[in-house]
Amino acid sequence: MQIIKDKKITEDHWQFVADDQDIPQTGDITVSVSRWLNDKDSFARREGQTGLRIRSTDALEDIAGDLAGMPLVELDIAMFGDGRSFSQAWLLRNRYHYRGEIRAVGNYLIDQIFYLHRTGVDAFQLDESRKPEDALAALNDFSVAYQPSVN
Repeated sequence: MQIIKDKKITEDHWQFVADDQDIPQTGDITVSVSRWLNDKDSFARREGQTGLRIRSTDALEDIAGDLAGMPLVELDIAMFGDGRSFSQAWLLRNRYHYRGEIRAVGNYLIDQIFYLHRTGVDAFQLDESRKPEDALAALNDFSVAYQPSVN
């Protein structure tokens, strides 16, 4: 699957592992916050990197101490009208000083890519209905911004 990362179209090598699935022993995966909090010691013993998938209802305070070594945080946007993921991205970058990849996944609009990027999101997972070229172009939708950006 292709993603937009650092304003380029690239291939995705990460896999989300749902709470009811077995954890593969190799490869780069993301898991839910609840699974991470319950099993984080077991992730250190596997080959490959582990990242987090954060829902808008998850408390960032619960994982703040684990962010320094986290290579990827996915913001799972359940509804395009729910702005909490924008706030989470901003908080990750500014309050928690997270410098790894923040990726938008889920139900967001192409029209929101420009604004998500300004809050700190630097990668975008696209479903089959979205063209990567359209998403890439959306990063340049506006030439003037009235608010400061994190990047």
